[in-house]
Amino acid sequence: MKIIHQKTIQTPLGDMIACAVDEGICLLEFTDRKNIEKQLKSLSKTLQADITEKDHPHFVQLEEELKEYFDGKRNRFEVPLHTTGTEFQEKVWQLLREIPMGEIRTYKQQSEFLGNPKAIRAVGTANGINKIAILIPCHRVIGSNGELIGYAGGIWRKQKLLELEKAILF
Repeated sequence: MKIIHQKTIQTPLGDMIACAVDEGICLLEFTDRKNIEKQLKSLSKTLQADITEKDHPHFVQLEEELKEYFDGKRNRFEVPLHTTGTEFQEKVWQLLREIPMGEIRTYKQQSEFLGNPKAIRAVGTANGINKIAILIPCHRVIGSNGELIGYAGGIWRKQKLLELEKAILF
């Protein structure tokens, strides 16, 4: 059976669980995220693989890039990613990756960019299903009223990530 490699990574905003397969990082979530166990089970089922505490070469690159990011020295991630979503979710996640660091968008703007202005809730749901925090920057999406809403890692983390990214801009 296929293996999903898992490792706990320390960051300034708390410990994160990282999962990788040969194709790339397939999960990066804060360990205190609600339903993290459910997410891991879902990933295991989707990829038909067992999750094992085991190192993987992608973790070396991931840890280095995260350290540079939190040190304010990186504004793009290059570690390979392996996403597992529907066609719509994949489009939403790709659109998230296109939001420049230091910028924010609303869920409404994201749905308009997708060419479906009425899909605001669907975009929000796809953001929430994103299993790769920070690297697929769902924290850059806010409510139409300018409020920081809907971040599984906690609104306080969303605030910190946005503040960090505004400071990184170079």
